[in-house]
Amino acid sequence: MGAPDSDAILKATAERAGRCAFFFDFDGTLAPIQDDPESVYPAPGIIDTLAQVSQRLGKVVIVSARPAGFLRQRFSDLPDVAVFGLYGLEVQRAGGPVETDPSAAPFVHVMRDLADRARAELPAGTLVEYKRISVAVHYRTAPQLGPEVEQWAKERANELGLRLQSGRMVLELKPPGQRDKGSVLREETEGLSCAWYFGDDVADLRAFAALDARAEADPDFLAVRVAVANAESGQALIEAADLHVDGPEDVPALLERLLAQTP
Repeated sequence: MGAPDSDAILKATAERAGRCAFFFDFDGTLAPIQDDPESVYPAPGIIDTLAQVSQRLGKVVIVSARPAGFLRQRFSDLPDVAVFGLYGLEVQRAGGPVETDPSAAPFVHVMRDLADRARAELPAGTLVEYKRISVAVHYRTAPQLGPEVEQWAKERANELGLRLQSGRMVLELKPPGQRDKGSVLREETEGLSCAWYFGDDVADLRAFAALDARAEADPDFLAVRVAVANAESGQALIEAADLHVDGPEDVPALLERLLAQTP
């Protein structure tokens, strides 16, 4: 963790308690990466710590590539936490239904057909994850397939007019448009005086950039970027971050340091 300024960041955040928001990616940030995406659950201590943050510091928001329904299942003990799925194309707020961004709705049938095509055309060892309005193709269990999977994904993106998002041994095909984690941060930080974002992958740099822009527009706004380190893609985030931790299991300890300074 970036030690020289960390105490000052914690103190400044504690002084803004009640006027802050805490945003978290899921896979690799709050939960260890697994070969099977369905077997991923929050690391020990995450749920209890997020509950305390929500009660004492400000709102907690999950912003992930996962579908909103999946995220709600994993955070069912935190009903007041808003979940933004599929990079913000879906949102489910406390007690409400899952809402789909209008720009993505026309692609439901496209993605269903694309998932079937991926299962038929990609080599054995590729895991196809169908998410209703996006399709992710994983090659974590067969890293040697990376170039072939990437080429297939690029061709399908060009053919169908889709956006291609790369991640940690995964490529995701999603609807066109500018909706992303940065969009969510820009919208959800309105009226606040402080926001933290925790991420582990290159897609999270857009969220970091949104916080940068927010802080530039309002010098009194405290923006805190936290990188969750990993050997695959974490270095770019560490270089852009204010603080970093070594893995999802270390996130609660950082937040507990913050809570200890909060009245």
